[in-house]
Amino acid sequence: MTDERDALDGSAVPAVAAVPVDLEPAARELAALVRGVREEALEDPTPCEKYTVRDLLRHIAELAVGLRVAALKDLGPGTERTPGTAMEELPPDWREAVPHRLAELAAAWSDPAAWEGTTQAGGVTLSGTECGLVTLDELVVHGWDLARATGQAFHSDETRLRAVHGLLAGAAEGGEEGGADGGADGGPDGG
Repeated sequence: MTDERDALDGSAVPAVAAVPVDLEPAARELAALVRGVREEALEDPTPCEKYTVRDLLRHIAELAVGLRVAALKDLGPGTERTPGTAMEELPPDWREAVPHRLAELAAAWSDPAAWEGTTQAGGVTLSGTECGLVTLDELVVHGWDLARATGQAFHSDETRLRAVHGLLAGAAEGGEEGGADGGADGGPDGG
């Protein structure tokens, strides 16, 4: 692939030199951050406007399931629901359940077939490559959000940060709003 951007439904998605991208390191980092959240921090604010730490954890738990089934091309209720609608309660065993869901998510995206064809996530039909890059964005940006909200250190490699920056910059150029991610300003690349 080249460094050109492909547009689908008005969104610009950067071409990445090596697709599929290994999502396991980003999922593992986010899982470690989830395990590091203190119970008393659950009602603290996050960089995601209107989200507490509890809300962000609920969002992460749900996206891990929704984007896993998108990778598996198991289209249906798990991929049709629009983000931010009627979030499920945070599981009582969230420190283990959410990291487990994140590991399953990374495993599903490790199959090259996940990056091919089309799929659906959040009620939107998109290419497997686009969905994989959106998944990377969710893992990295919400890892940064959670780290910042809970005073933990955030770690990501330059390749993943560049891919996320390209995705967010493309969305900004296309006029999309930040949503739960809080926008591109001040994100994990320090921008």
